[in-house]
Amino acid sequence: MAKNVKRQFPKPSELAPLLQFSLPTLRRKKRRLSQAYTIWDLRDIAKRRTPKGPFDYTDGSAESEVSLERARQAFRDLEFIPSILKDVSTADLTRTTLGETFSMPVGIAPTGFTRMMQTEGEIAGARAAAKYGIPFTLSTLGTSTIEDVVAAAPDGRNWFQLYMWKDRDGSMALVERAKRAGVKNLMLTVDVPAAGQRIRDYRNGLTVPPRLTAGTIINALPRPAWWINFLTTPSIEFASMKNWEGTVGELLDYMFDPTMTWEDLKWIRQQWDGTLTVKGIQNLEDAKMAAELGADAVLLSNHGGRQLDRAPVMLHLLKDVRQEFKKDYEIHIDTGIMHGGDVLAAIALGARYTYVGRAYLYGLMAGGQDGVEKALEILRTQMVRNMKLLGVNSLDELTPAHVRFLNRQ
Repeated sequence: MAKNVKRQFPKPSELAPLLQFSLPTLRRKKRRLSQAYTIWDLRDIAKRRTPKGPFDYTDGSAESEVSLERARQAFRDLEFIPSILKDVSTADLTRTTLGETFSMPVGIAPTGFTRMMQTEGEIAGARAAAKYGIPFTLSTLGTSTIEDVVAAAPDGRNWFQLYMWKDRDGSMALVERAKRAGVKNLMLTVDVPAAGQRIRDYRNGLTVPPRLTAGTIINALPRPAWWINFLTTPSIEFASMKNWEGTVGELLDYMFDPTMTWEDLKWIRQQWDGTLTVKGIQNLEDAKMAAELGADAVLLSNHGGRQLDRAPVMLHLLKDVRQEFKKDYEIHIDTGIMHGGDVLAAIALGARYTYVGRAYLYGLMAGGQDGVEKALEILRTQMVRNMKLLGVNSLDELTPAHVRFLNRQ
């Protein structure tokens, strides 16, 4: 039988290109981040490195946690419809929103207690956002001051999110501080007449700052870096109030104002001369009312599933809101975004801009500012790759024709 293969000894010159090894890095953070290819990879790293209380505060949502799961499922239930044989040599991610142009259509959403997750906190987020040319939004419940964030990222686009307290004067004092610091966009959150029941936090007895108990010490043993950072850096304090001695849920119930009405939105619009985004819109009628009262953008958000259990799915709501509004009115969206493709799908369905909270925090917990940059880079590369595969060169080319929901009935 004739042989199909002729064998020979390999020549050294032929082996050389195959034997090129990369030297192992001694930088453990760089090594672990290099193994993260998705936001879910960053979540796995974050879970290994962060005590249960802070991790669950980030990772969890309200009651049955179905609101968050449904939001993520909505993105998973989308399928893309690509066009082929298009010149996609350029994939332009730039996006203009609220009068400013950003390098990507995704910004960092406001998150509370951020230095509790990882000691670099909001400063890491603001600097990473500035490096990537996107907005960073500081929460009223942030653990860095407005002034410190702006000083840390003077070339960034730093926004401020406001919870309307029962103490109206205290709320407006924060607004004045933001204005003096050069903040151009105020993000008013309106879905917090009461705190959602975040059962993980109750079970963990989460307090701010975290308290050392037998349980937390045992949980901390395999995570020494977090505790070393916690014990050797300035104490965790709020940007806007003195430390609180109770649980997180008790703090939120104390701060949030159940008497807030549309009149308060009108009043804030009169006080604030920058752009105003209303965050927490969950139905069409409220979106229309916010626009009528002067909001420059409405942010469709169910607070990351952290407030109302079985809340509306924002991606499903987006289509209805987009159809009702004029094309140039800005509709933004958050909740459930874990992939650059999720961002593109939201843009295709009519969102002007999107935001990530957990996705950025997983990166923060995985590696501080380097981890946040890794998260943003993952999202950026996913968006560029998927735009090319869809056959588009710019975000404006994305339309509802590029996506459809799977029929799972």
